[in-house]
Amino acid sequence: MPKGYSGRATKVPAEKAEYTAAVRYRDGSSEIFRVKNADNLADARATVQAQLMNIHALLIARRRSSC
Repeated sequence: MPKGYSGRATKVPAEKAEYTAAVRYRDGSSEIFRVKNADNLADARATVQAQLMNIHALLIARRRSSC
């Protein structure tokens, strides 16, 4: 065995998901954002809500990984 090799598998951190956020504002305008490095759907939603104001409607969807 190579020096420093313990024989144990090391944990590789799971890749964080990407989400798409569709936002409609109170004035009727809308935008689409990409949310990177969110832990989960709730984290993606909280990130968008913390960054934007005057949101009327918010839709979040997980992006498919490009294989």
